[in-house]
Amino acid sequence: MKELRVAPGRPAPLGVQDCHDGFNFAVFSRHAERIELLLYDDVANEDPLVVIDLGTPEHRTGDVWHAQVTGVRWGQAYAFRAFGPWEPNRGLRFEGSIELLDPRALAVRIDPRASPGTHRHRSLLVDRSFDWQGTTHPRRPWSDTLIYEAHVRGLTIDRSSGVAHPGTFPGVVEKLPHLLALGVTAIELMPVQAFDDLRATGRDPASGRPLHNYWGYDPIALFAPHHGYAYGRDPGSEVREFKTMVRELHRHDVEVILDMVFNHTAEGGERGPTFSFRGLDDSIYYLHGNDLGSYIDDSGCGNTLNCNHPVVRDYIIDCLGYWASDMGVDGFRFDLASILGRDENGRLMANAPLLERIAEDPVLRGIKLIAEAWDAAGAYQVGCFAGARWAEWNGRFRDDVRRFWRGDTGMAGSFAMRLCGSADLYERSGKAPVNSINFVTSHDGLTLNDVVSYAVKHNLANGEGNRDGADQNFSANHGVEGKSDDVRIERMRVRQIKNLLATLALSRGVPMLLGGDEFRRTQSGNNNPWCQDNAVSWYDWQRVEQHAEIVRFTREVMACRKRYPTLSVEAFYPADQLHWFAPGGEVPDWYGATHAFGCLVRSESPTPADGNPLDDAPFAADLTLCMLFNAGDGPVEFCLPPVPAQAWQTVMDTSLPAPNDICGSATTPLIPDPSRYTLAAHALAMLCSGTATPGTADPSDTGEDHNSGAMAGSSTSRLRGKSRP
Repeated sequence: MKELRVAPGRPAPLGVQDCHDGFNFAVFSRHAERIELLLYDDVANEDPLVVIDLGTPEHRTGDVWHAQVTGVRWGQAYAFRAFGPWEPNRGLRFEGSIELLDPRALAVRIDPRASPGTHRHRSLLVDRSFDWQGTTHPRRPWSDTLIYEAHVRGLTIDRSSGVAHPGTFPGVVEKLPHLLALGVTAIELMPVQAFDDLRATGRDPASGRPLHNYWGYDPIALFAPHHGYAYGRDPGSEVREFKTMVRELHRHDVEVILDMVFNHTAEGGERGPTFSFRGLDDSIYYLHGNDLGSYIDDSGCGNTLNCNHPVVRDYIIDCLGYWASDMGVDGFRFDLASILGRDENGRLMANAPLLERIAEDPVLRGIKLIAEAWDAAGAYQVGCFAGARWAEWNGRFRDDVRRFWRGDTGMAGSFAMRLCGSADLYERSGKAPVNSINFVTSHDGLTLNDVVSYAVKHNLANGEGNRDGADQNFSANHGVEGKSDDVRIERMRVRQIKNLLATLALSRGVPMLLGGDEFRRTQSGNNNPWCQDNAVSWYDWQRVEQHAEIVRFTREVMACRKRYPTLSVEAFYPADQLHWFAPGGEVPDWYGATHAFGCLVRSESPTPADGNPLDDAPFAADLTLCMLFNAGDGPVEFCLPPVPAQAWQTVMDTSLPAPNDICGSATTPLIPDPSRYTLAAHALAMLCSGTATPGTADPSDTGEDHNSGAMAGSSTSRLRGKSRP
């Protein structure tokens, strides 16, 4: 160990900066009376190597406490202690005995040996250099994006995964061949920022085993990857392994989207633990009620970050910039994003400064932004989240599609709207279909298998008396609650799974697939397994072989989406491109008891701004698709529109046994009668006339400008004149 030398240092940038001749430490606290910097020779040491008092004037500039230290090295640990009054009613919660994490730490450790009262968590000095080997952001257009939502640990921790590095960032890379076979272009990872997964959150009432935070939606350090997702144990291994994962995914043109939690932290409510923000400056970092001793809880997790305070805004922008530039991330999904638009009193703002800054920040301009456009305080902003840069999780898509296929009455019109890109939600604000992230399942709720296998949630194992999790799941068990050996029930469930997957693939907007849905992953009806770090949540890869029919269908239906690029154009359908019809050819009764209807989609070659047709249009002008839907209990005979230039061919029919359920090539079989098609109950079919884009070529190679809005046109008659709902 070199001799330590301490100099005043600089107030910017906040966090730790390698100055070559030492490290500069800078931390914000407006109300502390004194700050100490503790340096440790090793993260496991109980006693600090040195304690540096930052209370003298040369170590403070404004609200920033700083020092430059020479003689320390990478891998060493550090922490802060903040001293001041303990006056919760004034928003002051200083406890000088607690070691505090640096809010901008790039790696952290929580000592598993420490008792809950010792608060031993430390930040690490991490080398930021990395060899990206020439890889860079793939910059996939939204129209070419298929998102796969997954949990880093759950994806590969089960022995059935067969990977060498289970439950880790390297394990994600080992599953890349599976993702590529599905056509996945972006993997959206549930929170990877450091969180406390050691503290028990309760007990399973049946087994008595302790429950822990598995999902990771309680962050303790937002700049730091979670150490538990690293295979290596050495300091900083999580940073290197995360970057390696990103590099290898980029090498195969797969983007990485992170689920970011800026709405609350693991410090919880008034009696929660102190990790960092609360101990450094509680009144700045959190929203408080009239009594500053209480917290506004718009997150449902005990506290709410004060996102639109200038200091916190800067923190969030810097954090996003770090993950985008240093860590190579391609996009962010913002958990409970409505909170990011609340002011310091918790009220929603019309033009939230933070949301605008994120959208307009120069570093983030090429980054995908996805909002979970609601929060636990009652905000529901789907369709009206601020700005065209923001895509949204479309909860309306999930609910309407599930309800239609469940057979609910009066859902035909809403289903048709979702299929066409949700113009009723997005067009009035100048947005496009790609502002809609379409999904039928996500981590937050039932899996796809469970949507068709359970009528109600089964969350007793969470230890909350089945009160947690959503009650409205719009699911159905089709005769038996849970697993069934009845061939008839199983056949119906398989068909409904295919209907839901096909709807996702055929709808304009950006499809998101929940990881494991392609092989019928089950959570045994648990729709909120946030604390289930066990077989309830883990991916059982044996099911890939057991449910090979669904794996194949998922792969082929997503390939079909690329084969017919008209399905994913970044604009709403022009009115003259669609024709809706009931089985007899009449106008559908959109809001009545209609359970069956069809849609004719005429493709047209886009025209550039100069008025000259494009030479390499992504689909032929004579290509016509005919989609048929029957959510009713009996077969329906459709009178088909007049035969186009070429005879109708069957692309898919979910009622047919595999492999006839979907054609895996551009050559499809002709239908026997060009004027009629009988569709079985609870089924979807798509017919084609014309020439499709061969194979699964990248639409970006076809000459279409995916950002030009070339297919845009008046869509006020989105469902075709008098036949629209």
